Amino acid sequence: MKPIVAVVGRPNVGKSTLVNRIAQTSDAIVHESRGVTRDRSYHDADWNGREFTLVDTGGIEPLKSEDVFSASIRDQALAAAEEADVILFVVDGHTGVTEEDETVARLLKRVHKPTFLLVNKLDNPAREQERLWDFYSLGVGDPMPISAHHGHGTGDLLDKVVALLPDETEEVDEFPDALGVAIIGRPNAGKSSLFNKVIGSERSIVSDVAGTTRDAIDTIVERDGRHYRMVDTAGIRKKSTVYENIEYYSMVRGLRAIDRADVALLVVDSTVGVTEQDQKVANLAIERGCALVVLLNKWDLLKEERERERVLETVDRRLTFATWAPVLRISALTGRSVEKIWSLIDDAAAKRASKVSTSKLNQFLTDLREFGHTIVDGKRRLRMHYVTQTGTKPPTFTFFVNHPDLLTDSYRRYVENRMRATFDFAGTPVRLRFRSKAAKEEGER
Repeated sequence: MKPIVAVVGRPNVGKSTLVNRIAQTSDAIVHESRGVTRDRSYHDADWNGREFTLVDTGGIEPLKSEDVFSASIRDQALAAAEEADVILFVVDGHTGVTEEDETVARLLKRVHKPTFLLVNKLDNPAREQERLWDFYSLGVGDPMPISAHHGHGTGDLLDKVVALLPDETEEVDEFPDALGVAIIGRPNAGKSSLFNKVIGSERSIVSDVAGTTRDAIDTIVERDGRHYRMVDTAGIRKKSTVYENIEYYSMVRGLRAIDRADVALLVVDSTVGVTEQDQKVANLAIERGCALVVLLNKWDLLKEERERERVLETVDRRLTFATWAPVLRISALTGRSVEKIWSLIDDAAAKRASKVSTSKLNQFLTDLREFGHTIVDGKRRLRMHYVTQTGTKPPTFTFFVNHPDLLTDSYRRYVENRMRATFDFAGTPVRLRFRSKAAKEEGER
């Protein structure tokens, strides 16, 4: 296991900029507003061949802060400090010592870990000493001048950091076979509550305020000997409502999480029903080849039968393109039916990786021809000559036909529906490709 270096400090002192500088990545969201990083996010870093894990934390705010997230942010930052081998305490050299910095310093003194006090935003080395004296009052060691933006001082810092890191414990790729599960959906649908319920800890901040989770977070869960890589994604908003860059980057992070997932859990707020945004998020997952499970969360809040019928009607109306996705009614808050999610994940993943034998495909094609439904254009008539499975995750089939240009979207849907009626692809998208018979013959030469 790699050693851990935690980056902590009050909001907007440049923690995420420093993380991006050290990890040589743009994963940490950087923005000139307070509290952008609200959960711990983890990044791989390397200095002169010494590898470690960098933890970017939410800014610690004073207890009297009016920010509704401040207590949770403080807990997250403290949890990161507790698990760290070395702590980087970042302050703002332009602003000087603030009450918030003093709060952070008091909290860190309780942790008793090697701590570097980094005075950031000192872009002029000639004048940096005069700005350092104030920070000795924090009582957490000698302040070090750095500029996370320009990189000044970070090399010397990293030399000192790696010198304090414990030896890395031997670790083969942690979980190469872990099944990627992305929890997706609109903001405030209950994704973080579900995430915490299934992993059994408060790793992700849960709040009733929409858009709380702004970074994607990975956690490995083991069940019955199988590993799952759970990813709690930022709530993906409609692009037209993405007014701030923060929300745009969060949406991009959410899409990246879907790219890494095998199964997407679409969390729908039952008190609202399936919305256009849910529809678009589900489509994004399907386009990227994810298996899909629909979770109707907050079902316990629907007391009347007509309310439940209304929600199910929105499922039928909005998710017509994914009628194959299983639907489960849950309550992330009470835990109702949450246990059933695992079998749906396993089933959907198995179907996504399934293979159909050539003999069964040939029989399917024979039945399709006998049914007689095809496309005719003047003297031209569509004929299916051959079908083969050309991929899995998701299942992909290539049909060799005489006139691919005759294919219509409705006929493609017809063939897919016939395939789904013949083979069990519940929970997974299916890719159908149609190529000319000549292309097949050309490839065999």
